[in-house]
This record gives sequence, structure tokens and C-alpha cells, in this order.
Amino acid sequence: MLGNAISGDGSGRRALILVENLSVPFDRRVWQECTTLRDAGWTVDVICPRGSKRDTEPEAEIDGVRIHRYPLRAATGGPAGYLREYGSALWHTVRLARKVGPVDVVHACNPPDLLFLPALWLKRRGARFVFDQHDLVPELYLSRFDRGKDLLYRAVCALERRTYRAADVVLATNESYRDVAMRRGGRRPEDVFVVRSAPQTDRFQPVPPEPELKRGKPHLLCYLGVMGPQDGVDYALRALAKLRDELGRTDWHAVFIGSGDAFDAMVELSRQLGLTEQVRFTGRIPDADLVRYLSTADVCLSPDPRNPLNDVSTMNKVLEYMAMGRPIVSFDLKEARVSAGDAAVYAPANDEAEFAGLIALLLDDPEKRAEMGKIGQERISGPLSWRNSQASLLAAYASAGHPDRAGKRPRR
Repeated sequence: MLGNAISGDGSGRRALILVENLSVPFDRRVWQECTTLRDAGWTVDVICPRGSKRDTEPEAEIDGVRIHRYPLRAATGGPAGYLREYGSALWHTVRLARKVGPVDVVHACNPPDLLFLPALWLKRRGARFVFDQHDLVPELYLSRFDRGKDLLYRAVCALERRTYRAADVVLATNESYRDVAMRRGGRRPEDVFVVRSAPQTDRFQPVPPEPELKRGKPHLLCYLGVMGPQDGVDYALRALAKLRDELGRTDWHAVFIGSGDAFDAMVELSRQLGLTEQVRFTGRIPDADLVRYLSTADVCLSPDPRNPLNDVSTMNKVLEYMAMGRPIVSFDLKEARVSAGDAAVYAPANDEAEFAGLIALLLDDPEKRAEMGKIGQERISGPLSWRNSQASLLAAYASAGHPDRAGKRPRR
């Protein structure tokens, strides 16, 4: 069945992908899934929020994929703000799903774990439900808010259980997430498919380095990614302060690329640490500029601290650094090792001094940096390539289309 799926088994069938966390095609994973399904013969519609600076049109058809976008204001002001955001997103999702009409598969991407509600509505109309678990929301809650296992934590756990129960098949981003789906969600092994996120290799092609990006220093350090409370940019900045103050290293310039709700706080922390002259925050930048910085970087930073979410999550930035052939300094996290292997060096979890020491070690060893970069590129073109994820995605869709093979009530 998988071979038929890859060669176009979706011909004449329609998939509707629901996203609340990011706009599309800005969400790279979702966009790769869309184009994979399209190439397999599926008609693909997406419902997602509008972006603030890109993906702003309410309706678009891009490369044969129809995208329906709704206005959404990000949550502010605590739990009440999230209720407003999620309530608005659900209302718009159902409104636009009615406009799309009947579909064969509804494919819901978390967070939040609320999209099972419109998915159930579509299931009653004959659709099969594929749950694409981008994040473990209970672990995300614990890692982001540090409030313990309170009433809201129990609520997000209940929503996750309802989502697992409603799904016909589950897509997990790595083996750790797959284990959670089986252990905590009670799903059968044959109903959980690992679809790893992978960088678009046509987007990440090295170009000649530009020494001027180093701002007169011998070395460039680079961070790429989201800047939220759980992403560790504060750990990276404190490590850089130790690199300067405790190790006496001033032979570097660092650039932090990306944005998020901790962006302003990180700029302020950089100022407090006296790093303003050596650290630059670019915000989000065009792909061409991103490639220029990564092609010039001597060392890339993955400072995600160990917490309930990060230890079992695959970090997109690690994969993107590897695609560009850059050596990585990371904290010692379970899934970081699975992804990067010997393309990274690992500091004990959350140890900023050791993180700084490993940066210094790599700056002094260009041969090791080159070897690590080569290992990373080989892993991205081999076991971690999107080709493998494509096969798993299409196998999941083939399974979802067979009620005797998927969709049975999970064990409780």
C-alpha cells in the first residue's frame, strides 16, 4: 500500500490541514507535508492564522495548495488571553472548514490540543483524523510557566487524552514523542508514525563566507530560532559573558537570529551583561541573509536547557545548523544527541560555564569544526532526510484510510 501511496495513491482525495501556532507556508514542517501530499495526488487545503509580516492574505493558492487564513491576536494577559486566542481560532477554523467542504482526511497540528474539536465535527461527516503532535503540551506548560501540576496542567493533560482518543493515527516528531503517544495516550504501535522535521536542503545551501559579518573579530557565533522563555537564549548570553569574563575570550562576535515573546527581555539581558558591543539581535531576516550568516559562522549555539519539554524534543535549529555544515554546542539532551550525534559537543545540562568552555574549545580547533560540519551534513542527507519522513507521512495516510487498521479506541 505504501508504494501505491508514494506514486500517487491520494489521487482524487482531499486533505484539510489545521494549524493554529504559525501561518503557512512560514511553518516549514507543515509546508513540507503539504507539498508531499500534493505530489502524491492529494488535493490539499490549509486553515491557519495570518502572519504579521508575511502570509497576510486571507486566501492564497501557492504551488497548488489552497490556504485559508484568519486574523488572530496572540495571547496576552495570562490564561484569559489564551482563552480568547483559542476561542477565536476555533471559531474561525470551523467557519473556514465549512467553506472548504467535505474532506477525506483532517490533519490537525498542535499546539494547542483543541483542534480535535473541529476534527471530530469533520469525522462525523466521514473524514479520518490524523493528529500531528508538534509539541507535548503538558511538558510545554510545565517548562514555560513553572507553575507545577496545577488545575491548568490537569486540564491540558485531559485535552491531550481527548485528542489521542479521537485520532485515527498519530504523527510523532521523534521516537520520544512516539513513546508518549503509546504510553500516555494508549495508542497502538501500528497507529503512531514518526515523521521527523527536516530542513529544506534547497533552502540551506552554503555560500561563500563573508568576513565582514564578524564585525572585525576572528570568529562568528550564531543562534537561530525562536526566543521564548524555554528556548535558552538567556543561558547562551550568560555563557557568552563567562566566555569573555572568565576565559578572557574577546575574539568573537555573536548574532542571534529570530524573534519571540522573550526577544525584548533577551536584548535587555544582553545590555545588563555588557554584551551590547559583541552581540547583535537581528529579529527575523530573509532566507538569503540567514544563509549568509550561517555560512560565515564558526560555531552555532543550541542552548535549550534541560526541562520536561526540551529533553525529548527535536530542535529545528540543530537540524538547520547541520544542513549548513556548522559545528554545534548544545546542552546534553536526549533528543539533541539523537539528532546531532557527533556533529555537536555537549555541555552538562544547564551548565553555562561548561557551555562557554566548549565554545572556546571549538574556536581553537578548526579541524574539529570542519569534521563536525561534515558529519552533520551526512546525517541530514542520510538518516535524517525528509525523504524518510515523506515515506512515513504517506504510510500514515494510507493507514488512516483503512478503518480496520486505524482508528480503534485506544487502550485506557
